[in-house]
Amino acid sequence: MLRPFRDEDAPALVEIYRDETLRRFTRTPVTDLGAAAHWLDLQYRGWADGVRYSFAVLEPRASGPAELVANVALKRGTPGGPVAEVGYWTAAAARGRGLAPRALEAVTGWAFAAFAAEGLVRLDLLHQVDNPASCRVAEKTGYRFEEVLTALPPEFPLDGHRHSRTATV
Repeated sequence: MLRPFRDEDAPALVEIYRDETLRRFTRTPVTDLGAAAHWLDLQYRGWADGVRYSFAVLEPRASGPAELVANVALKRGTPGGPVAEVGYWTAAAARGRGLAPRALEAVTGWAFAAFAAEGLVRLDLLHQVDNPASCRVAEKTGYRFEEVLTALPPEFPLDGHRHSRTATV
């Protein structure tokens, strides 16, 4: 299940971000509840400004509320432009179960449908070369490898890959 993030996700975010691998590939650290509140505020502002649509990926549990297991986001640096970017992360305990490809596929379909009238025709997926799991997610969801990107420290410290998917008419 996908939904926008909520304040109640803060404790789960703190726990998820304890994972060293996740911290290595993300830009905004979540180390405590204050940092989680800041991260959530960035997501809320992204929705309000129409530049970032971040979805919590939830997995049902046998008892109790669904568990936050991943994040998938559509980033539109230029609202109304023909190109946007997608990104995602998966909690350590949920990796290897196909959650990222399924969530990415859902957001890809939503993005092309929701923003077709505004001219969205291509989605890019960027990842560092030392993240082969992201390469596999891209391939599984039809994002074709396009090029190697030169590192841009500090935000993109290593060379990377750009994968793309275009809208189908």
